[in-house]
Amino acid sequence: MSTLDHQEEVKVTEGAESVILPCRTTPDLPKDITVEWTRCDPDFMMVYVYPNTSKEFMKQDNPYCGRTKMYEDLLSSGDVSLTLKYPTDRDMGSYICTVYRNKDILRQKVVLIHVKEPFPSWATAVLILFVLSIIISAGVLYYFRHYLMSVYQVEVEEGMESVLLPCRTTVHLPADAKIEWRDLENDLVHVHLNSSDQPEEQHQFYRNRTVMEGNLKVGDLSLTLKQLTDGDRNTYTCSVYSRDEKILVKKQVKLTIKIEQVVVDSGKDFVVLPWKITGHLSADAKVEWRDSYRIVHVYQKGSDQPEKQHQGYSNRTKMNEDLLETRDLSLTLKHPTDKDSNTYTCRVYSMEGNTLKKKQVELTVRVCQVEVKEGAESVPLPFRTTPDLPEHATVVWKRLEPKPEIKVHVCENGSDQPGEQDQVYSERTKMNKDYQTTGDLSLTLTCPTHQDSGRYQCKVDSMEGNTRKLKTVLLKVKAGTVQVWDQTEDIKNGSRSIDPAPLMIMDEDG
Repeated sequence: MSTLDHQEEVKVTEGAESVILPCRTTPDLPKDITVEWTRCDPDFMMVYVYPNTSKEFMKQDNPYCGRTKMYEDLLSSGDVSLTLKYPTDRDMGSYICTVYRNKDILRQKVVLIHVKEPFPSWATAVLILFVLSIIISAGVLYYFRHYLMSVYQVEVEEGMESVLLPCRTTVHLPADAKIEWRDLENDLVHVHLNSSDQPEEQHQFYRNRTVMEGNLKVGDLSLTLKQLTDGDRNTYTCSVYSRDEKILVKKQVKLTIKIEQVVVDSGKDFVVLPWKITGHLSADAKVEWRDSYRIVHVYQKGSDQPEKQHQGYSNRTKMNEDLLETRDLSLTLKHPTDKDSNTYTCRVYSMEGNTLKKKQVELTVRVCQVEVKEGAESVPLPFRTTPDLPEHATVVWKRLEPKPEIKVHVCENGSDQPGEQDQVYSERTKMNKDYQTTGDLSLTLTCPTHQDSGRYQCKVDSMEGNTRKLKTVLLKVKAGTVQVWDQTEDIKNGSRSIDPAPLMIMDEDG
């Protein structure tokens, strides 16, 4: 299996007719090969599936319909590159090509970058004329200022099925007025003319997703946008034109879609990624949770499908058994660590493979960080959990980074196992003898040095080998006073803050 250890950058100039996302493998591929092109950033989308049967074609997300193709001779050449027609800056991001060949899986990452065309030299004179026209037009705009309004702000939770973009006016509109909704890229979102909608004129990204239900006679030009995705974050402009193309009304609405934030401390038993939907959920619907590029959990045909999830999530995920009745599609993720910090996407598919609903949840797993002065007698790596450990539990402290991974301390059935620890930590570690009754799994490390800095993990397994507890601690040994703190993140403004506190072992519910 090949992982994402290689990526390519592809630059495309604004206005290009197409761009090729490269991906190549060995020639003479088997006929039963499957190739998936997905976009993992800024949000997950299904871009193309080979073989392109009618069923697989339905999995393709709307923004890519009719815009993608692959080479006809890909089986003989091994060239599984994807051609994307009419690229815009909305297509920019990270793409992943996944090739399923027998038991082998090849993954390659391609980053698509949008480049503005260089400013033409002849445009300088035009720019000067444009500036002069702006000055002249300022007086005209002032005269028509009563037609213009400030930008409306609309904010909606990610996962909502629709949103209303409000636009109302007191200006009398003639019966033959043309109403246009456009986005910031000037793509047509919705067109209304001669008392009827004009769906053939709107951009395919918005097709079958817009409705004008207001009373146009009283000036209600509001637009309902359905099946929301992250790509709908935009500023929308509603313009009304007379028969001679004069602007009668022009208003703007800025739509913000918030991704739900979930924060949990490393060492907790589980975390819930919430999503409760409204409306009916069909019995043949497929519910799929993904991270940036892996399948996390699949529910289909009335039960979980563990064989379809990535092995990194095996035995760690759970959904409600009665989700069809409760419509609660929340996902429980067991033993979260900092490696699980990610943006998770849940999609509901119809039996034909169409996306019916979608929501994203951003998970942040906070990691306990410890600093200690080199030369100190000792430093504790804190981990307090509930005193419900199994009688024959095995507790293993490891240093995961820097590589290679090594065992720091091992306890079985309440007794230390010094023979299993790496010699670097021999006679330098200690755990409380009564950890099984107190739930205090903290590790004391004596004579810490700079070489001890790294990422540590404590794992508690039952006799059957099932993980019961898991926590990560980051240790930094340097000159200075001893400190311990929990890493926190201000989700609202995107900044990080650190709250130092005297070194001590703190109670945590694990």
